Amino acid sequence: MFNKIKELMIKYRELIVYVIVGFMVTFFCWGVAGIGKLFLDVENSSFQNFLNNTLNWIAGVCFAYPLNRKWVFKSTNPQIFKEFLGFASSRLSTWVLDVFIMWLTVNIFHWNYWICKIFISSVLVMVVNYIFSKFLIFRKKKKEEN
Repeated sequence: MFNKIKELMIKYRELIVYVIVGFMVTFFCWGVAGIGKLFLDVENSSFQNFLNNTLNWIAGVCFAYPLNRKWVFKSTNPQIFKEFLGFASSRLSTWVLDVFIMWLTVNIFHWNYWICKIFISSVLVMVVNYIFSKFLIFRKKKKEEN
């Protein structure tokens, strides 16, 4: 049984590490969001939610890139700046998704901020970020796979 678990962990290492790193980044971003909400949330306006999500996004991208590069996808791309720009660009689209989800759920439907942030927005953003990272940003070249 131990060998079977070990095989599965080796087979799905990248996905397992991505989920662990994803939770680390998510908790970090929730902390940033909480601090932002503490200082920016006077009347729960759309602009304040937008600003908080923007600050949250910037902090998340800067925190997530080195973890994804080194631990998850084990990138050896020598063009780090170009790779980071691609990473940030892909995250920009999920930032737009996050802003839209939070605007729709909190400002239009008047649902609880934290319920929406944790159970709707964060889950969708994490899934889409993995797809972008795996297939666009950190994809292995054919000669690297052999």
